[in-house]
Amino acid sequence: MQRFPKIHILAAATLCVFLGACAKKPVAAAAPATAPIAAAPAPQPTRASAPARTQPATRQVAQTSSRYPDAATRARIDELIGRIQDAYFDYNKHTLRADAVSTLNVDSKELATIMQQYPDYKLKIEGFCDERGSAEYNVALGDARAKAAKEYLVSVGVSAGQLDTVSFGKENPVCTDHAESCWQKNRRIHIAAEKS
Repeated sequence: MQRFPKIHILAAATLCVFLGACAKKPVAAAAPATAPIAAAPAPQPTRASAPARTQPATRQVAQTSSRYPDAATRARIDELIGRIQDAYFDYNKHTLRADAVSTLNVDSKELATIMQQYPDYKLKIEGFCDERGSAEYNVALGDARAKAAKEYLVSVGVSAGQLDTVSFGKENPVCTDHAESCWQKNRRIHIAAEKS
C-alpha cells in the first residue's frame, strides 16, 4: 500500500510538469495577439503623408505673397520715402550735390534693407527741371538726374531692377514763379512707390 501512494505522487508530479508545459502553450498562442498591434502603425504613415502634401502648398503660397510687402511694411516704405524727400540739383547739372546726397542717405539704407526682402516691389525715381530751356533738353536733363539718384540708391544696396526712372522735364513744377528761388524747387528728383 505504501507503493501506491508513491506512484500517485509520482504520477501527480508528472502530470503537473506535463500540465505546466501545456500551460506555456497558451502563452505562446497569445503571441499572435501582438501581430495586430504591429499592424496598427500601418495607418499612421497615411496620416503622416497627408500633412506632407499640405505643407508644400502652404510654403508655396507664402513665397508668392512674400514678394510684395504687407500694408504695414508699405506704410514704413512710404514713411522712409517721405523722409528722404526730394533731392535738388544745381542749374543745368545732373550730379548729386552734397545736400542731395545727405537727403538720400538719411533713410536709404533702411529702405534698401526692406526692399531686398520684396524683390517684386518697385520704386519710381522721377526727374524734374525748371522752366528754362527747351522741352527736349529738359526731358534729357530730368532723365540724367533720375539716373544719378538711381545710381546712388543702388550703391547703398537697393536692387537696380527695383528702381525705374522717368523724366518729366519742365512739366509738373512745384512752383510757378519766374525766379531762382522757385526754379531751385523744380530742379529735383522725387521717389515714389510704383502703383501695382
